[in-house]
Amino acid sequence: MSSYQTEQLQTLRMVRQYLAQISEAERETLKVGLADYLAFREAVDDFQENYLRDICNRKCFQSKLSACCSRDGIIIFFADVIINALMADHAALERLQDVLTHPHEGFKCVFLGSEGCLWRIKPIVCEMFLCDAAENAVLKEDPFARERWDALVRRKKLYTWPDRPVLFDTLEQICIEAGYTSPLMLLHNSPGLLRVKRQGIESKTK
Repeated sequence: MSSYQTEQLQTLRMVRQYLAQISEAERETLKVGLADYLAFREAVDDFQENYLRDICNRKCFQSKLSACCSRDGIIIFFADVIINALMADHAALERLQDVLTHPHEGFKCVFLGSEGCLWRIKPIVCEMFLCDAAENAVLKEDPFARERWDALVRRKKLYTWPDRPVLFDTLEQICIEAGYTSPLMLLHNSPGLLRVKRQGIESKTK
């Protein structure tokens, strides 16, 4: 197992342990708190279905290139893990955990299975990735598509960019208060994101 797999596996196990120890009512409260974010993800899915499906199928799936899944160590936020764990069933989480326990060969993403991504709710970095081919074929040719995509990129920051209270920060804090820590808690560990958070607080006090 690579260090990346170990980090991912430890975090997934941690999240599953946390969710197993809280009450069903607490789990439902967490899910209710995801409603707006999940609506955003549906909007991204709708955009991809309407604008990117054909180009992605032709350039990546049919050619077996899978450029968007060609890295073996994608950036994953702690919130990605807990959101997926809340929305996925037991079998799906077992598949994720299983692939992380075996040596990974090749340059493709460890989470890329024979039928596609193994995540129920894909990491936000993956969901919002656009390769040059897709951007050139779609966004540069269609101003309305560019406008819609830019709006989605701005909307993403409402959940991930901690210059104000955001979902990704809140989910990390909940687990920290429960006694859990993970290197994937980037909104509490990343110097860059901590600086964004600090600047956001300072701007409100002026």
